[in-house]
Amino acid sequence: MKKPVSAAAASVMDESLELTLQQFCRYSDLESDQIVEMVAEGIIEPRGARPAEWLFNGYMLKRVQIAVRLQRDLEINLPGIAVILDLLNELEQLRQKSEL
Repeated sequence: MKKPVSAAAASVMDESLELTLQQFCRYSDLESDQIVEMVAEGIIEPRGARPAEWLFNGYMLKRVQIAVRLQRDLEINLPGIAVILDLLNELEQLRQKSEL
């Protein structure tokens, strides 16, 4: 089984990276039904209308890795993870603005 991409490697992968659902599953070390659940909860938002057409970028891979850690380490459910990830994203944006 292929080892998941590290968080550092996922950070390097920008939005130009495009992974199919199958590739995304391989890199995230998750099953497709787990990815579908995360899409349904708004944790990640692939391009494409249905799973066979979905394309994921490096940012989404990083979000999934964080989601998996939150679920495993803190036993947070998917809706809670979606809120946490959105808040972390807002915090990062505020930090970037304050550095300008």
